[in-house]
Amino acid sequence: MSERPGPPDEPTHLINTVVEKYADQLVALRRDLHAHPELAWVETRTSDRIFESLVDTDWVLTRLRGGGVIGELGSGERLIALRADLDALPVEDLTKDPWSSTVPGVAHACGHDVHTAGLVGAALALNEVRAGGLLHGRVRLLFQPAEEIMPGGALHLMQAGALDDVHQIFGLHCDPTLDVGQVGLREGALTGAADSLHVRLGGKGGHTSRPHLTEDLTFALGKLVTELPAILSRRLDPRAGASLVWGMVQAGAAANVIPSRGQLAGTVRMLDAVAWADAEHLVRTLVGQIVAPYGVSAEVTYQRGVPPVVNDPDATTVLVGAVERMLGVQGHVSTTQSLGGEDFGWYLDRIPGSMARLGTRTPGGQTYDLHQGNLRIDERATGIAARVLADAAVAALTA
Repeated sequence: MSERPGPPDEPTHLINTVVEKYADQLVALRRDLHAHPELAWVETRTSDRIFESLVDTDWVLTRLRGGGVIGELGSGERLIALRADLDALPVEDLTKDPWSSTVPGVAHACGHDVHTAGLVGAALALNEVRAGGLLHGRVRLLFQPAEEIMPGGALHLMQAGALDDVHQIFGLHCDPTLDVGQVGLREGALTGAADSLHVRLGGKGGHTSRPHLTEDLTFALGKLVTELPAILSRRLDPRAGASLVWGMVQAGAAANVIPSRGQLAGTVRMLDAVAWADAEHLVRTLVGQIVAPYGVSAEVTYQRGVPPVVNDPDATTVLVGAVERMLGVQGHVSTTQSLGGEDFGWYLDRIPGSMARLGTRTPGGQTYDLHQGNLRIDERATGIAARVLADAAVAALTA
């Protein structure tokens, strides 16, 4: 990582002071968002809460058609963007906390409530930095809808001009494998590419006593479940780290009936962007070859999702500096590339930037997993997110 100067001590001290001042308010906001989660493209109440939280500041806020909020502050040529995602998941909240989800079957099981409250905190801090004459440029807030679906709400914001004139962009994502007070950073690829796959099979059903008179759809479905992931591992470069995992397999309703319809769905993930470009054609070809001997038809819906998040070295250096100023040298830890998908990758496909992993585990406490209904967050992470994002913006404007 190249060396870059950080912001003066004065804005860093001011950011700390402001975030501490609003600490209880930010936790309350996070709990409110957690209790009222909204799925992709319907984050209306969440957007209202963002407006309410920043109404008394100098931020110029714009609500986007189709969801999302963009905020603008400052003046000058250099422009830095900060991003948070808003949507929850179709998961039942199992935590039983006082602020557990009040929406049946919907929960913030990925920490987007923390991301949103953290960016609101950064906005409050940056408002004070600008009032003190210490913001040397412009900052844009991207409160993005629909990160949890493919190809992701990032494209929606980009089409609305969210990246116009932006020099660098920064974001954080909750990581329940890291202790609160730690932030994981990495140059280069941080996540993998991710696509969604849905295969519908059709064929002549019948009685299980006469499979030879049918097109045994269930057997063909089973072949797809096991053989497609296996063949992909032999047809793609192993260094691509390709992984096909099924999340839904469905056919039939009775033990003695061979059904005429069935379906399965899953995700295709890989570490390498070059292999990602070839994956769809290969998957479509292999599905047809696998089911052909059984006479069934196959309809393949392949949705290209998101590219890998590839962190720019200079932008990552800015984040390293922000983390070390806010948390000390011990706060910065290295992290590895994962197969998780993140539509922040679309932003980085256009402009330089960096995403970090925000520690949310209470030291000595349980390690949770993302996308699970029992996910718990050490709420000190909300203030840390605010401080790191605000300081990174100030530093990037003075770099």
